[in-house]
Amino acid sequence: MADQTPETLPTVTLADIERAARVIEGAVVRTPCDRSHTLSHDLGADIWFKFENLQFTSSYKERGALVKLSSLSEEERKRGVIAMSAGNHAQGVSYHAGRLGIPATIVMPEGTPAVKAENTRRWGAHVILKGKTLEEAAEFAHAYREEHGLVFVHPYNDPLVIAGQGTVALEMLEAVPDLDALIVPVGGSGLIAGMATAAKAIKPGIEVIGVEAALYPSLYNKVKGTHLPTRGDTLAEGIAVAQPGPIPGAIAAALVDDVVLVSETDLERATFALLMIEKTVVEGAGAAGLAAIMADRERWKGRKVGLPLTGGNIDPRLLASVLTRELAREGRLSRLTIDIPDRPGELSRVSGLVGQAGANIVEVYHQRVFTDLPARGTELNLVIETRDRTQLQAVLTQLEAAGYRVLVKAAQAGA
Repeated sequence: MADQTPETLPTVTLADIERAARVIEGAVVRTPCDRSHTLSHDLGADIWFKFENLQFTSSYKERGALVKLSSLSEEERKRGVIAMSAGNHAQGVSYHAGRLGIPATIVMPEGTPAVKAENTRRWGAHVILKGKTLEEAAEFAHAYREEHGLVFVHPYNDPLVIAGQGTVALEMLEAVPDLDALIVPVGGSGLIAGMATAAKAIKPGIEVIGVEAALYPSLYNKVKGTHLPTRGDTLAEGIAVAQPGPIPGAIAAALVDDVVLVSETDLERATFALLMIEKTVVEGAGAAGLAAIMADRERWKGRKVGLPLTGGNIDPRLLASVLTRELAREGRLSRLTIDIPDRPGELSRVSGLVGQAGANIVEVYHQRVFTDLPARGTELNLVIETRDRTQLQAVLTQLEAAGYRVLVKAAQAGA
């Protein structure tokens, strides 16, 4: 398709998306679209979440995968399909291919979270881990397809897949017709292309905003005419795509009102807020829409906005890291380094002072060798849990009043 221009590329219409909605009816969950009362109050916008993390495979990707698979001929179904994916598309293809009796091979980048690879295998797909990036995985998948005669199911550069993803917007606007804007996570641009097509056809005045991780500004570069680099490890690995697909990229460039970038800290905070406030587990890519609002509250103040929570497949260890890092940013988890005399009773005394201030000691360890303290001194390291920064200050005051010199390592509020 390299020789095609945006004018000659296939496109998608509202009729295509409505047809896709009929294809997936009964086989894909019609997820809730609910208002977040707490976050709406705290952030000053009227925020409505579409809980696509509650799909059977915990991602909206099922929609496009099923639409594509349902279009195959009997001969194509017998040959089987192949897909490349960082995880969510893989699970959608694997699950619905299994339901339809279609053999599936999935190529995933080597760094794919274990939970996504395991869930993909669960539904019977043959999983191959190949390449350091999605692009390298795709190159291998295309070669494998040629060798084995399989049908390729692209995660975003396919009109049928785009139409399937557009059903998210259909359902959101049926549930909440007076939304002012949709804020949509962007990777390869399949979701935003489908959602923008549906939304603009149903409600021309609605604003459609794309959100990308700052490390992967693929659609941002296309829309803004910039050349920002795409690189690095991001919490939002599901949208870590170096280039938008030619088909959805052209659609998005024509319909999307703006594309914004969010930092890794923004993504972590949004993921944390969704777990703590909404009690819902969302991966970094799925939290991108909320991250955009949290990063620029004034822009969204007083507006009624819809955010698809696109997926909930996050590695448990990564989620644990996000939670502890955010606790540190809020001053609820801190590391103290305290110079103490190396004699009996000092640890007990320090522990007592921390306890008197109402804090909890999570970890404790000594450093006697790799320190510049005198031989009769030791470096005591504590990780403590406090309610907030005010209580942390109370602990420091208590220790310093007792004559201890304390160095505190707590994440900065803006880190």
